[in-house]
Amino acid sequence: MPTIGAVNAPTASHPTPSSLPAQGVRPIRELPDELISQIAAGEVVERPASVLRELLDNALDAGATQITVRLLAGGVRLIAVEDNGSGIPQAELALALRRHATSKITNLHDLETVATMGFRGEALAAIASVSETALLSRPAGQSSAFLLDARTGELRPVARNPGTTVEVKELFYSTPARRKFLKSNATELAHCIEAVRRQALARPDVAFEIWHEGKLQEQWRATLVPGQEGHDALARRLADVLRQDWVASSLALQHPEGPLSITGRVGLPDTARPRGDQQFVYVNGRFVRDKVISHAVRSAYEDVLHGQRQPNYALYIDIDPAQVDVNVHPTKIEVRFRNSGAVHQAVRHAVEQALAAPRAGQASSAAAPSTSAAPASPAGSVAPIGPIVPIAPARQARMPLEERAGHRVQDLQRLWEPAKVAPLPPQTAAHIAPPASTAATLAPNASSPDLNGPVWPLGRALAQLHGIYILAQNDAGLVLVDMHAAHERIVYERLKAQAEHAGPLASQNLLIPTTFAATPAELATAEDHASTLTQLGLEITAFSAKTLAVRSVPAALAQGDAVALARSVLAELASHEASTVLERARNPILASMACHGAVRANRALTLEEMNALLRQMERTERADQCNHGRPTWQQLSLQELDALFLRGR
Repeated sequence: MPTIGAVNAPTASHPTPSSLPAQGVRPIRELPDELISQIAAGEVVERPASVLRELLDNALDAGATQITVRLLAGGVRLIAVEDNGSGIPQAELALALRRHATSKITNLHDLETVATMGFRGEALAAIASVSETALLSRPAGQSSAFLLDARTGELRPVARNPGTTVEVKELFYSTPARRKFLKSNATELAHCIEAVRRQALARPDVAFEIWHEGKLQEQWRATLVPGQEGHDALARRLADVLRQDWVASSLALQHPEGPLSITGRVGLPDTARPRGDQQFVYVNGRFVRDKVISHAVRSAYEDVLHGQRQPNYALYIDIDPAQVDVNVHPTKIEVRFRNSGAVHQAVRHAVEQALAAPRAGQASSAAAPSTSAAPASPAGSVAPIGPIVPIAPARQARMPLEERAGHRVQDLQRLWEPAKVAPLPPQTAAHIAPPASTAATLAPNASSPDLNGPVWPLGRALAQLHGIYILAQNDAGLVLVDMHAAHERIVYERLKAQAEHAGPLASQNLLIPTTFAATPAELATAEDHASTLTQLGLEITAFSAKTLAVRSVPAALAQGDAVALARSVLAELASHEASTVLERARNPILASMACHGAVRANRALTLEEMNALLRQMERTERADQCNHGRPTWQQLSLQELDALFLRGR
């Protein structure tokens, strides 16, 4: 019978490390250059698009203004990049194919302040190790071009205009296992076109052509010419590459901040997509994917984006090269900022500024450029929201509860106005208040509003539809407004302005405290977050062992449902840590409060109330989306209305 020790004893089929033969231990040796290059190629070259990106970087660093890309089989059989750049002298052609040979940097200081697209000196050597590569180049002062075959080393003169051509054939021919991982030719072609698109978006001064199997796939002419603004050229290049409708549904962005400059365009929240495939970020002209920047943009959209949809944007960040480290990843698609917090704040502030201004004024100006519309709030600032100025009191016929119209106007004013409102500046009040001559022409008991009065971006109210939507007429056509969503945004922005500039929200004591049956979690949250609730203008105390009492609510929400408001705020507080709730959860809590305080559906409004709501929308930042990212209004042009009835056909 075997002993216990015999069970654990090594057998011939399972030798211990000490029993391995001495000749099985391999000595440490230096790898051959070819194997080193193939290992490096595994980091740099993933697919044909990776090769194309490296070759485009070299062409742009050479000062090319015309780049032609020729592909066969999606780039697997051939990738040829032709440029009209400075070229490579005959004596340096062989050196260009060696590892760590580059003209971009010479010392550590150059590496820390890289301003070129390439700098590693690895790309051509890595590509040549896994393909059949040929390098053809001619500088401007050289009598003829020379062609170097990377595999054989043969160098011979050929005919070519000044510039460089790099031909990469049979990618991964020497490593067939890598070639099996490539996708179909159509997929690889799509990746190659995307690589060129990314470069084209950053360089409107360079013309690009893409040919596949002898057929022209894409062509983008240079849009930057001497004497024209770079921003105009960039907008034209964006329209050429991403199509005109992308530009039309985006907002311009320009934000200089010290050593950092941010330009580009950000898409409207309505055009957000399920995937983030329309997000382009450039740092000093280099396309990058950076978590700091993407988080900053997402944070700027958090108040206006619906669900988990992804915004569209093209951002160009110019920064001192010494403040950014591009030597992070072999593919050079990642960067690291010296002061990432400052970059995050600048990007978020720039995008918030672009999204803040209401689009109603812009649409009105485009529709009627000869008329003066109410000015939109300056980007990046919180507009002073003054008392509502009712438009001339034209009434709807047979509106339910008409005898309470005056009370509803007062209720709505108390709901919209904060406890203390600074008076409007004279110049602002002049734009908001209707001219006296116009007010005199509007009869108090007219059955329809005077549409020949002052021009309002969102027009004048005509009627209410099913107690949910407001119908208004402006110069462009018909405006449809979701009154609850619009009022929700107005209340939300008002609460945010008070919380940011006035400390705790102004509260109003309830004449009779409202009680409700609370869960143990709600009781604990009310006790633990008593100081936070005070900051939010709420006083919620224990009335009994299983009951909470709401004794005061924010003054701006005095007419809302106190119980629903209290439950919503307690639920938000319970999902955040007590120490950071005001910093991390303030806006979500205020959004929830605004939702409960906004005017509800099926509430009949008079024309005065509807017009007052429209004027508040025109003066409120981010009024185009509610707190949940849904649109608050839609414009139907006269052409769209005519098409519905086949007019003009």
